[in-house]
Amino acid sequence: MTNELVHSFILIVCIALSFVFPQSGLASYDLEIAAGLFILLFLARKIHVFSTRTRLLESTVFTLIIMGVVNTTGGLHSEFFFLIYFLLFALTLLLEPIIPIIITVTLMLFYLFGLPAQSSLSQLLPVFSLALMTPFALILGNEYEETRRLKKTIEGQTEDTYLFLSLMLRNHITHIKLAIENFMGDKELHEIGKQVHNMEKLIDTFEKEK
Repeated sequence: MTNELVHSFILIVCIALSFVFPQSGLASYDLEIAAGLFILLFLARKIHVFSTRTRLLESTVFTLIIMGVVNTTGGLHSEFFFLIYFLLFALTLLLEPIIPIIITVTLMLFYLFGLPAQSSLSQLLPVFSLALMTPFALILGNEYEETRRLKKTIEGQTEDTYLFLSLMLRNHITHIKLAIENFMGDKELHEIGKQVHNMEKLIDTFEKEK
């Protein structure tokens, strides 16, 4: 099972829980539960328990808290509904760029099924606004992923450059040491000067690239 499917399934479960939560007896403890989730996230990051899954943990916590706040304060009519837009952008940066599309479809289905059969345009507008925001989140996610790939490529090239320069400089130093150990006259002196000149050229080339 791919990461996208696993992450999508976990977040869909979180969304489903957020719709059930307002109908349960735990709704009166929403602030305490939100604080507990933040403490859990803080401790997990502090002691590196979930070091390989921190992004998924953050996404889960943010989804539970934001959707919990929205659905306990009126759902589509909540004054905090705009937080879902920020959630979509956060998810596309924390997880895969495809995640916002899946989450948007899930949210639209949940909200549409919860609306009465004869709904006005004003009631449907918040639902369809999610679909309008999703392409922007997707573009942002793709740009972010491309930036990360370029950064890794540049870091790899820089590391290769350092390794190459290190090997070349070591080779020139070895030649200089041999020339000094077998020094007999002008021939070895010329070899030392040649190697020093090559080293200077390598250093100059590196400084120009830097």
